[in-house]
Amino acid sequence: MKTVFSPRHLGHSSQLELVAGAIVPGFELPSRPKFVAERIEAVGLGPVLEPDDHDLSTAAKIHRRDYLDFLPTVWDRWTAEGRSGTALPFTWPTRGLRGDVPPRFIDGLLGYYSFDAGAGFVEGSWDAIKSSHDVALSAAAIVQGGERAAFALCRPPGHHAGSAFAGGYCYINNAAVAAQWLRDNGARRVSILDVDYHHGNGTQEIFYARADVQVLNLHADPMQEYPYFLGHADEKGAGDGEGFNLNYPMPFGTSWAEWNASLEDACSRLAAYKPDVVVVSLGVDTFERDPISKFKLKTEDFPKIGARIAALGLPTLFVMEGGYAVEEIGVNAVGVLTGFEGA
Repeated sequence: MKTVFSPRHLGHSSQLELVAGAIVPGFELPSRPKFVAERIEAVGLGPVLEPDDHDLSTAAKIHRRDYLDFLPTVWDRWTAEGRSGTALPFTWPTRGLRGDVPPRFIDGLLGYYSFDAGAGFVEGSWDAIKSSHDVALSAAAIVQGGERAAFALCRPPGHHAGSAFAGGYCYINNAAVAAQWLRDNGARRVSILDVDYHHGNGTQEIFYARADVQVLNLHADPMQEYPYFLGHADEKGAGDGEGFNLNYPMPFGTSWAEWNASLEDACSRLAAYKPDVVVVSLGVDTFERDPISKFKLKTEDFPKIGARIAALGLPTLFVMEGGYAVEEIGVNAVGVLTGFEGA
């Protein structure tokens, strides 16, 4: 299996975030993909390639143009005010406030184009965001070109980014952009299977009213866990998309048996949809020792995930999302891929 990976992700480093009432170093560390890449080499998964450059025309089909135009300007706007450190929002247009008029000042714009303070900007953030987007599209092209599977080792991740907002370490929704590109390049239908611990709220929002992209999310119950305000089982799509959005919220402490039951149901529904290609939002923060998650999957469970996805018999693009237990993230993420390859 070919992997696409960019060293430009390192530009997004030393960023801060707001969590549990404190400004702390970001959990989304540059060491995350490094551990995955080292494991890929150790097991001989296949070649690791740098991405080709891609314009934002596909991203503009799923993200609002004004949002995409804003992202590259954040750091210059921030520093023009004499600031340094991490650019973070502190106010949002919640219920009862105007959400239809973008402010002109950077503090207002940061809140207007985000839903939390977990997607900050430092000097190299935009270049890393753009390179992650390029990784996803370059890996999608490998699958579209006829290979059974490819792995987009994206950083920063993407599944919390919606059509016009950042959050949860995510800025451009890499998996959604890849799905759109695959649709534009011959796929009649695409299924996105999100196995990250946290609900892929951005992916759901982007495709909620569409029938050509099925979205299936296995995740922690939003009554207990971030992102809290999306991911309930009764969210099944709207309009043309009704019935094509499926959520599997699960409680804290979920172990392999319960999680796998959701995976089996999701795979059955995916197969019934008969997509031409599958995009897997690959988060491995379901691991029992992940520092910010509360599921109980073990290292030996991750190859089983890959094998079950392989049993679908469909071209498959894996796109890296979450996973924060740095010592194990490489073993677990690559475990899914080797499980797929060995099935």
